[in-house]
Amino acid sequence: MQETVSRTEREAAEDVFYGQVVINWARWFVVAAGTALVMMAAESTSELAYGMAPVVGLMVVNFYLHGGRLVNKPANLALVSLSSVIDVLLITAVVIIGPSEEFRGLDSQFYVLYFPVLAAFSFVCARKFAVVFTAATGAAYVAACIVAGTDTATEPLGTSLDAESLVTRVIVMLAIGGMGTYFWKVQRERRH
Repeated sequence: MQETVSRTEREAAEDVFYGQVVINWARWFVVAAGTALVMMAAESTSELAYGMAPVVGLMVVNFYLHGGRLVNKPANLALVSLSSVIDVLLITAVVIIGPSEEFRGLDSQFYVLYFPVLAAFSFVCARKFAVVFTAATGAAYVAACIVAGTDTATEPLGTSLDAESLVTRVIVMLAIGGMGTYFWKVQRERRH
């Protein structure tokens, strides 16, 4: 029994060690896409500076993790999880506040930045962590859309078409997390 537990723990540590590359590169893609989206959406230099603040936050987190990996001091599961939660919080902040008024809530195209974060986390972490992370990310996006779209107290999302768009986006997020987790499971079984 002890051998099985230690093998499972070793495999989980190896998943995080080798998977950090995936998470680091996914975050660089998020930084690049976020920069491009902010530059396209901003109409003034103040909106550009305001919109780039979360992107700079993502860059700082990624420099720290990428640098640690390069000097052979890789992060553990807790640090990888924390950095992914920070990613989701920064993306959620961008969805809520947006670089300008017309790019907030459900009108924000920044929700696509959740996808590489979800995929990378589910490729690297065990199913139980990935399922919780994916569900929490979907809930954060729904909350961001409701908070950013509170024009009226009766219909925070506006029309039924808005609700349909929100549900579709959350389903895609859940599917990405689920497929990443399935891929993780297949790779784990292949090693055995």
